[in-house]
Order: sequence, then C-alpha cells, then structure tokens
Amino acid sequence: MSQKVVASNRRAKFDYEIVDTFEAGMVLVGSEVKSLREGKASINEAYAFERDGELWLESMNIPPYTYARDGGHEPTRPRKLLLHKREIVRIGEKLREQSLNLVPTRVYFLNGRAKVELALGKGKRTIDKRQSIKKREQQREMDRATRRRR
Repeated sequence: MSQKVVASNRRAKFDYEIVDTFEAGMVLVGSEVKSLREGKASINEAYAFERDGELWLESMNIPPYTYARDGGHEPTRPRKLLLHKREIVRIGEKLREQSLNLVPTRVYFLNGRAKVELALGKGKRTIDKRQSIKKREQQREMDRATRRRR
C-alpha cells in the first residue's frame, strides 16, 4: 500500500483531544485531483459535518489547477465525503450526544485514490493546551539529556 500525504493538519492534535479516527473518500472533480497530485491543498481551516445522512467537508482549500479548462474548480467548495452508512450514523450520533467536533487531520492518496483522515475530537481548553506544551517541552528535555549521555 503506497501512501502519499498531500496535506496535514498538525494543529488539530493541539487544539483537540482526539477520540477516534476515520478514513473517508472524497467526491472530487478532475482538476481538483490534478491539483492534489501536485501537493497543493490546505486543511488548516477545514471542518466536517453531517447533514441529511451525509458527511460534508467544508473550507478545505484546493487551489485551481493551472492547466485546467475554463478556470478549473471553485477552491473552497463543500465536498461530499464517502463512508459506509453505518459509519455515518455512528459519527452523527457521537457528534450530537458527546458534543464532539469532526476535523480533518490528513489528506493523502492511497492506491491512487484521494482519502481524508477525519478525527472526532473534543476541544481543549487553554489550560489543557498549556499542559500539552509543558509535556512536549519535558519530553524534549528528556531526549536532549539522553543524547548528551551517549
């Protein structure tokens, strides 16, 4: 299985406490796929939501393909996500009951197909973020100390 990561949202792991992850396909037009293959995409501001039994990805930016006819596609249009019906129902229940958010963490190609990794996450408060920073700094200090001893 070859996997080529196009875009990642590193900020999501800092802003959210990740509960569960899912892999979904995306409905794309040809010029969007070409642009993704060039490695041009941004999911930093993107989010997903459920509407009428379907999952949608909003605010993902895929810039227009340079050589596309008629100007290509709209860069930030809503994109339909492809999952099994029971997965969509399960995600929708968790979004409503537990007040979780659905954020994309990675966009990648898996065996030639564009996929997005979605994470169900609970928003962190400022105190939690400070603790994450403190934990990360402590881990760096420990790594530096072990390198110095070698």
